Amino acid sequence: MAIITLTSDLGLKDFHVAAMKGAILSELPNVNIIDVSHQISPFNLIETAYIVRNAIKSFPKNTVNIISVDVEYSRHNKLIVARIENQYFVSADNGILSFLTYEISDYTVYEITIIDENEACSNSTLVRAACHLARGGKMEVIGKVLPNPKELKVMAPMLSDDGNKLIGSVVYIDNYGNVVTNITRNYFNTVKGNNTNFEITARNHKWNSIQNKYNDIENFDSEVRETKDGKKLVLFNSAGFLEVAIYRSNLKTVGGASTLLGLKYHDSVTINFSK
Repeated sequence: MAIITLTSDLGLKDFHVAAMKGAILSELPNVNIIDVSHQISPFNLIETAYIVRNAIKSFPKNTVNIISVDVEYSRHNKLIVARIENQYFVSADNGILSFLTYEISDYTVYEITIIDENEACSNSTLVRAACHLARGGKMEVIGKVLPNPKELKVMAPMLSDDGNKLIGSVVYIDNYGNVVTNITRNYFNTVKGNNTNFEITARNHKWNSIQNKYNDIENFDSEVRETKDGKKLVLFNSAGFLEVAIYRSNLKTVGGASTLLGLKYHDSVTINFSK
């Protein structure tokens, strides 16, 4: 059975998500529609890309992923289809692919040419394209190769010329208030090399170690367990991205790293290596 996933900033109050599902089912009655998220912050492409990139890893090949965030069609915001590794993506050429394809070289992007400019909503075009792909159709039938898709420069961390400083930025804040950066474990290990000494800085907060999991800051061998709730730590999360966290945080009560440490989207997180 074909699978189509939906990710959007449409929310669940209005009719738009239901209308998209209805349009898909009208073309493909037996398709399996999976909601990734419809609670994306409005027009937040970085947040969108982080959620999609990490959710779709669990889906089978040939899954078709509709990403409906900042997709209003214009000559400056073309609609596209892409095959990244073994899945399809239907969205707009707004830069989101630069994060989805980060550290990935196997992808192809087409500009959708089956555009009806009289349609009030670009989602109708996205649905038609997605259903075409879900039926096994080829991208070249509904589009033409797009050689230079837009890029969002904030997606990639920067490395100083001497290789001693890695500068990342906050790309996502999760449900617990944990702050996720664009620095991956793989890139960190590549830059670190044989260096064992480093310092991570976010605003005026500093760390000299990275935990493997949240409860690594607990001392389970001690007979008297000291509570570590509310302690700040840094780790690589389950998606492989460097994260600044507060242990057992809760945004509704004690707060999270985003609130307690004053970190927000696009803030810098720097790693200095000692040679």
